[in-house]
Amino acid sequence: MTVTATGPGSFKLYRRLLGHVLPYKGIFSASVIAMAVAAAMDASFAALIKEITDRGLVEPDVDFIGLIPWLIGGVIVVRAVSGFAGNYSMAWVGRQVVFDLRQKVFDQLIKLPASYYDDHSSASIVAKLIYDVERTATATTDALTLLTKDAFTAIALLAWMTYLDWRLTLVFLVFAPMITYVVQIAAKRFRKTSERIQSSIGDISHVAKEAIIGERVVKTYGGHDVERNSFLKSNQRNRRQELKKAIVSAAMAPTITLMVGLPIAIIISMAVGRTGAEAVSAGTFTSYLATVLLLLSPLKRLAKVNEKIQMGVAAANSVFAVADEQPEIDTGTRTLDRPQGRIEYDNVSFKYGRSDIAVLKDLSFAIEPGQTVALVGASGSGKSTVTALLLGFYRPSEGRITVDGIDITEITLRSLRENMAIVAQDTILFDETIRNNIIYGHEGESSEDSLRAAVEAAHVAEFTDRLPKGLDTYVGEQGLRLSGGQRQRIAIARALFKDAPILIFDEATSSLDAVSERLVKDATEQLLHNRTTLVIAHRLSTIESADRILVLDHGQIVEHGTHKSLFEQNGMYTRLYRSQMQEQRLAG
Repeated sequence: MTVTATGPGSFKLYRRLLGHVLPYKGIFSASVIAMAVAAAMDASFAALIKEITDRGLVEPDVDFIGLIPWLIGGVIVVRAVSGFAGNYSMAWVGRQVVFDLRQKVFDQLIKLPASYYDDHSSASIVAKLIYDVERTATATTDALTLLTKDAFTAIALLAWMTYLDWRLTLVFLVFAPMITYVVQIAAKRFRKTSERIQSSIGDISHVAKEAIIGERVVKTYGGHDVERNSFLKSNQRNRRQELKKAIVSAAMAPTITLMVGLPIAIIISMAVGRTGAEAVSAGTFTSYLATVLLLLSPLKRLAKVNEKIQMGVAAANSVFAVADEQPEIDTGTRTLDRPQGRIEYDNVSFKYGRSDIAVLKDLSFAIEPGQTVALVGASGSGKSTVTALLLGFYRPSEGRITVDGIDITEITLRSLRENMAIVAQDTILFDETIRNNIIYGHEGESSEDSLRAAVEAAHVAEFTDRLPKGLDTYVGEQGLRLSGGQRQRIAIARALFKDAPILIFDEATSSLDAVSERLVKDATEQLLHNRTTLVIAHRLSTIESADRILVLDHGQIVEHGTHKSLFEQNGMYTRLYRSQMQEQRLAG
């Protein structure tokens, strides 16, 4: 019986997956030996049947009859112990492989460039990390256990059958190519459906995540039916693919039973029909028949092992696709100790991915150390792209960006980002304590004085001092146990604690109440002090004191100057400013 990963691509994938077993070859070898012993015990039991029939029933041997309980008991005990040792050892190896793969994929995910996350939904990425990696266990733990144990058992039983009567065994082996052919057809089907199942799981995860994260929007706008129908479609697709796999899986065992049944009938007919010198003894016939029947179970399991292998190969294909992604490119060789903070954009242009549309076009400006420069403009004007390039998330299509005169492509990404802090519009908090969110990324012992200073300056203490656990209060998923103003003050405290010389501030106070806005503004003033700051401005009234304001339109600077000088120009900035003031008056 042949068990294969269909096609050269599948074989390479499976061989690569099995390569993760090599670090545990000692335990794996012990498992194989234990399974070989268990298989030998199955063949020994068939051999005992011959002796028991001939020497216990046909021609009784009193001495041998007394040994029967001990012989059977010994075979059973050795079979049980070796079976347990083999199965557990193989399971241990399998879990180690899953552990290693999952850790490897996660380590790779946090090193991938921003463009990867632009092209893949977070739900599909999580599905790969959780579901797909887990499925590789079917090709390592489950498949290898069946393949090793049942292959040894089948070989041992076939060897005993050949020893008893090679001619009868030859009849049995004639049908082996037919069984192999059926298994290969099924393997191709399993691979296709397994890949479709992987995709459907990603769809389910994506729809579910959106509905869960946006549950308040769903409730407010009555989107229950919309979300239910979206999930229903994904769920139905998954069910259809699982049922297609189930059809092939369910048909395999009966098909193998039918194909093995014919040679069994022929063998029995041939054995019974022999006479004279060619006649077989009762013990030989009973042992042979028992061996054939014992062989049925491992053959049926071996027929289904391809299902597990193909599921694992499909999962491995998805997992290795992530592992093979090009990590974030870091060509830098220089490090920044603590730069003065002069930033210059020199004729910078940028396009996303394969797009032909330039998001930024020949952008040139400089920020002197300690200055605050604000970027304003309509949505889609390129403001966020300017900051993403400075952080090294993307590389300019043309031109260059320098910090203290050094091209940032020459600076290691770690060193570059160590000297920058960001307060984003969408405040990112982790499901951890307030303390751990503030000191996030800090290595070694954190200074309690520095932490307290950041907490006080950012006005975080105004609400944490009232909490029973203070800074050790958990914020919940995405910080949802806190208000918007509290989340933003924690983000500011995080930037203050890092004490980086360069700050990127994505100003977002428009959704806050008056009290929270005042506190955030006070915290922001503390944050901007003596730092080179690039501000993405949403509410123009908050950047009137900026040293310089750059007005972007379709990726180009169309106006620049102070608030006063820009207002006097009566251009785009003036129109944006007056429009916002009008909106605020109407809202008030």
